[in-house]
Amino acid sequence: MNAVARLREDFARGKRRPLRILGASGQLGYGIPSPALRAGLDRAPDMIGCDMGSIDIGPAYLGSGTMAPTHIGARRDLRKVLHAALDAGIPLVIGSAGSAGAAPHMEATLEMLREIAAADGLAFRMASIGADIPRDTVTAAMRAGRVHPLDGMPDLTEEDVENADQLVGQMGLDAFRRALETDPDVLIAGRACDTGIFATLPVMLGFPRGLATHMAKIVECASLCCIPGGRDTILATLDDESFTLESMAPQRAATPASVAGHSLYEQSSPYEIIEPDGCVDLRAARYEPLDARRTRVSGAEWIPAAKTTIKLEGARFLGHRALLLAASADPRFIARSVDIFDEVAEIVAGLVCEDSAPDYDLRFRVYGVDGVIKWPEPPAALPREVFVLGQCIAPTPERAQEVIRTTKQYLLHHGYDGRLSTAGNLAFPLTPPEVSAGAAYRFNVYHLMETDDTAGLFPVRIEEIREP
Repeated sequence: MNAVARLREDFARGKRRPLRILGASGQLGYGIPSPALRAGLDRAPDMIGCDMGSIDIGPAYLGSGTMAPTHIGARRDLRKVLHAALDAGIPLVIGSAGSAGAAPHMEATLEMLREIAAADGLAFRMASIGADIPRDTVTAAMRAGRVHPLDGMPDLTEEDVENADQLVGQMGLDAFRRALETDPDVLIAGRACDTGIFATLPVMLGFPRGLATHMAKIVECASLCCIPGGRDTILATLDDESFTLESMAPQRAATPASVAGHSLYEQSSPYEIIEPDGCVDLRAARYEPLDARRTRVSGAEWIPAAKTTIKLEGARFLGHRALLLAASADPRFIARSVDIFDEVAEIVAGLVCEDSAPDYDLRFRVYGVDGVIKWPEPPAALPREVFVLGQCIAPTPERAQEVIRTTKQYLLHHGYDGRLSTAGNLAFPLTPPEVSAGAAYRFNVYHLMETDDTAGLFPVRIEEIREP
């Protein structure tokens, strides 16, 4: 009998008891501290869950179809949690496979698991859920007025849909449920809501959805909810009225304040956790200490949505990126930097383009002044030194390098009002200061799509991994 089937049968026989959920890793592929994982396994968990991806890493990995961690790191962590789950006879659930959860990420993740199984002589039943959304489905929904922008994005166009190098939807609990109903030992999902990884099995076993989803939103980041925050394995123990959180690293404490603060993670509202088919209302949530390291959480309520929506994510190739890494400790340069950049950009355009229009995008950020965000006003006192990041995105790597190298030379020696030294305006932290940074992408699809057919959008595939 497979891992999920054993657990479902156990609860079906009326053996109602708390459920123990192990959040092994906040983002698979960057290392799992072994002492905390072993401590968690010693507590006899009922399942192991891992988040493997995020929107936080930006559009490049989605657009390019590559993983954010190294293959060495991803394979190491996959092997560790796979052996842990199979040895314990409990399900392993992984979401947002391969960082961004599109078909290339999913296939790379599945192939690593097959290779691990072949090398280590493992056999298991594996379910996988694809997250790639057909473009004609999105186009039809757009024409029906069922696609809406998020976070200040413009209305989606058919050109946006066509030009996205990868296009995925963020699956919720329903997709995980359909996969878990096939009784797998291992479940690998494409781009997914983090909560689906950890909340689905508890909901299937009859635990309250509000509590299960609130728990899932916290444990998907492992011990990040603790003081001090970290990525060590965390244990959540869920019953019908509450859940208890405990880091498996003894130096980390899940306190009421730290857990409540983490409930706001990635949420625009302090009172709601938005999911595809509803939301968790946290207005009545309570956070109570059990001791110095454990917190009990209760009170979350589930509110169904009138319409089911999924978040669409797409990334479009922009060009090839080259960077200039430089710095300055000249107060006159720092004060005049905005004008200097404009003047140098005009000089460079005249040199590399001559009479044609620029075919590249050249921009600067001054860390110490406005490198992180564009402040509405300049600082009251300028910093004594700054880091200057120049970026060029162009149609080819050669063109990007031509522009950024020309920019370096003219920015270094640009004459401006008040300059005292002609020796150079910049300091370089390394040489060469120009760096080719590969392909550049941007999110061009970040929208909500109403749907009546999540089963059709997120197909489940079953694979029996046999011992070699």
